[in-house]
Amino acid sequence: MLESTIPLITQFGAAGLIGALWLIERKHAAQRDRQIDEAHRKLIGRERELEALLRVVRDNTRAIHQLDQSQRRMMELLKRTLRRRRRRRQGASKSAEHPRK
Repeated sequence: MLESTIPLITQFGAAGLIGALWLIERKHAAQRDRQIDEAHRKLIGRERELEALLRVVRDNTRAIHQLDQSQRRMMELLKRTLRRRRRRRQGASKSAEHPRK
């Protein structure tokens, strides 16, 4: 573009040169604006993706915590059950050794 417009610019002198530089600057500014808009769209898209990922991580963390709590309750229940059974067995074996009169 610039090579074909140089003869046109020179016939208008300094004003032509200034006008041409302004047009070139506007073209590059428009290109930069498009690049910035595209980068902004990508950032917004990534932000949404990150928000979705964070929601999934939070939900998974909550689910794992609830699973952990239920497993702990289950272990406590099993321990209590085993202790009761041991006590019953010990009580049954003692009463078998020493029958009541």
